[in-house]
Amino acid sequence: MGRDSEEDEGNAWWWARHLVRETLLRVGDATPYGGVLQRLAAQREFGPDFWLALPLSEAARFELLRAVVVHDGPPGTGRRCLDAVAERLAADPAAVQHHLTRWFADERPLRAAPEATVASAAQALLHTHRHRAVDDLTEALVDCAHPRADELLGALAEDEPSALCRAVDRWAHDARPARRVAAATHAPRAARHSTGEADRRLLRYAAQTLLDRPGDEALHGAALSLLVRDPHTRARHLPHALRRFATGDPTLPAGALAAALATHPEPVLAAFRDRLRARDTGTGEVLRGLADVPSPALARRVADLVREQVERCPRAAADAAAYVDLRLEQGPEARAELFPLAVALLKGRGVDIRIALAPVLAAPGTPVSRPLRAELLDLLLAAEREPVVFEAVLRAVGGRGGGAERDRELVRRTALLAGRTPEGATGFDRALVDLARRVPGFANRLTGWLTAAPQDWAALVGPSARRTIEHLSGEVAVSA
Repeated sequence: MGRDSEEDEGNAWWWARHLVRETLLRVGDATPYGGVLQRLAAQREFGPDFWLALPLSEAARFELLRAVVVHDGPPGTGRRCLDAVAERLAADPAAVQHHLTRWFADERPLRAAPEATVASAAQALLHTHRHRAVDDLTEALVDCAHPRADELLGALAEDEPSALCRAVDRWAHDARPARRVAAATHAPRAARHSTGEADRRLLRYAAQTLLDRPGDEALHGAALSLLVRDPHTRARHLPHALRRFATGDPTLPAGALAAALATHPEPVLAAFRDRLRARDTGTGEVLRGLADVPSPALARRVADLVREQVERCPRAAADAAAYVDLRLEQGPEARAELFPLAVALLKGRGVDIRIALAPVLAAPGTPVSRPLRAELLDLLLAAEREPVVFEAVLRAVGGRGGGAERDRELVRRTALLAGRTPEGATGFDRALVDLARRVPGFANRLTGWLTAAPQDWAALVGPSARRTIEHLSGEVAVSA
């Protein structure tokens, strides 16, 4: 009797599903049954063909597909909703793209691929099927105004630069202010990847169009940055751009003006100097924009600018150190200009610049920068007496390991130098314990060094610091 009851229930359930399915497919308009459809989507009752066949508006259909797609099985397990959506997108991309951009706000994970979400799946589909309607896609994305849309536009700048150049030109001429803002925002992305003269011409026209609108003053910096990067329009627009840059226009990046150094070195360097003298904020962005100057002669003049800024404004020490870090990674060709700059900064009057440079020089860096970093670090340590600088070196070792042997020797060397004064020894112990607490694995590394060669460390690490480090190492071992 139990078996009969189960069979009856199964038959009833089959007939109920069949009735619901056939009824919904045969109505003239399934929109009034939205609540029922939402419940069916949540319960995964029907496959993709049912959802594609329903008499619904496309907007309503894609909302239901969005609810169903999270339940898809892995690829190869039958026809999935995601496959059906991809087919629909490939067949009629312009009609489907807008519906998929509405999925960008849905971060639910997919059952078959928890590392992916509904939003990332939509993003991937739009990118994969971009070729048949790439201009329509740029419009759908700019309409969406979502971070995932911006990400995808960034990908199109690399993969389809001509399409993004066309879009920027359309948006610059659009009567809607939001479109012109989009043109100013995405034009630099397109410029970085465009190679053809036709594309560059479109960007020039777009930038000039923005610049010709007095009411779009806030966009003029971005437009000028394009026009001064372009050799065809640089000479005409450079004076205007330099004036805006010198007064601190945040929409006119330093890198745009740095591109003009090769052709107009004197006015550009003067504008950089005026900007640095007039404003104590934004120094880092300005100096980063100068880090890629290729000419040795210009690089030496930029180095003088960096040194002058640190002398004038000690608060610029961290920004100058970041500049040195960038230049170090450009390899031996930067040495002629960089070595004298670093030496001048290390011998400067304030300790702030040495504190800022210490972690840069103690960092392992890449193979191209490693020899010069080590040479400059030797210069720093040879003449250093300030405990705070030794602490900065030590913290760099803890945070950016460059290999067990290198780290051990640098920590030991720093301990020897810091231990020349009671204040230095105390500061070293304090920094060592702080790193052991904060940096995962550092307490274990220290304990290993202390245990392997106790005679090398006996006079360098205080008893209290050693006990704390061993205790912290033991806590890690117990928790593991």
